[in-house]
Amino acid sequence: MRCLYCNCTESKVIDSRSADDERTIRRRRECLGCGRRFTTYETIEVSPILVVKADGTRQAFDLGKIKRGVIKACEKRPVPIEKIDELAEEIAKRIYNSMEQEISSKAIGEMVMEGLKKLDEVAYVRYASVYRSFKDISSFMAELQSMMEKKEEEKK
Repeated sequence: MRCLYCNCTESKVIDSRSADDERTIRRRRECLGCGRRFTTYETIEVSPILVVKADGTRQAFDLGKIKRGVIKACEKRPVPIEKIDELAEEIAKRIYNSMEQEISSKAIGEMVMEGLKKLDEVAYVRYASVYRSFKDISSFMAELQSMMEKKEEEKK
């Protein structure tokens, strides 16, 4: 780390603490050349993950996009925002922990549906109706029927 004042590369850390977001470390340093103090911030370097869309185009992974979709599906439902945030964060963790640099939008959509199914069934059906773009009422009913069958099996 170079000193801002004298360009000396030698410094010592005087104080270290977490910054506001708990993902950054704030370090107070003292230059061994001129004795002046300065602050540095250390963060985790995240390699960008690309989402491969159905048409083959790629775009950067955006956690906000997942949150907006889940919020839209949960509109007027008794789902606390904390649960929505937890779901979105869990999906992001799964994506980053996969160590892949590309992921299909289909895989992300399936993760969202899996989480929504546990969170709120109505929100799940709303999301699935848009995500799977049901062509007619019979395909929509087939999805509902499979949900009902699974629920009956769980009761046994």
